[in-house]
Amino acid sequence: MQISDAEAMVMEVLWRRSPQGADEVVAALAATTDWAEPTVKTLLNRLLNKGAIEARKDGRRYLYSPRLPRGEWVQQQSQGLLEKLFGGRVAPLVAHFSEQGKLSAADVAELRRLIAELDDER
Repeated sequence: MQISDAEAMVMEVLWRRSPQGADEVVAALAATTDWAEPTVKTLLNRLLNKGAIEARKDGRRYLYSPRLPRGEWVQQQSQGLLEKLFGGRVAPLVAHFSEQGKLSAADVAELRRLIAELDDER
């Protein structure tokens, strides 16, 4: 499922807490965006049409909840990034971050721990 960056921001609000009305989503996004209510409602409608969220009537308003689990979306995004940039391989990704000086000592220790766990499982 393709979700734009703007739609992902709306999804993050709903993943943190749901269900929420459009007014609550607008308020949650106010700190990081200057989006007006019609913009947020347009994004909510796009997400509804894609099946990423669902809406249920609550009086005169709708309450929105995610249908797409965050973990599933993250997996799709990370796999797409790996495929697009690194031919689906993780090692070149890690090498890239290493060459760019983006790996801290804590990151390296965590990678070593993860590799040791993988070795133990095999």
